Amino acid sequence: MAPLNRGERLQIMLTHDELRIVDTWRFSKRMPSRAAAIRELLKRGMAAEGFLEVADGAKSKDFSVLPDGLASDDLAPDEPAE
Repeated sequence: MAPLNRGERLQIMLTHDELRIVDTWRFSKRMPSRAAAIRELLKRGMAAEGFLEVADGAKSKDFSVLPDGLASDDLAPDEPAE
């Protein structure tokens, strides 16, 4: 098998809560790295059905890792408040 050459870098910005959701998924699936988890999520997302074409004028801020309608304030904190 030929070695895999990943010469391109993709940078994305996530909120703390979005990153926590990705990491929780990663650890539950025993993925070896964040990069591997992101690649797997991209593969699954591109294979998924039911995603409609994005409306004209949509902005990057309109998309989130958080479930629709869930604000980061609705998530449980990492650590209990003292």
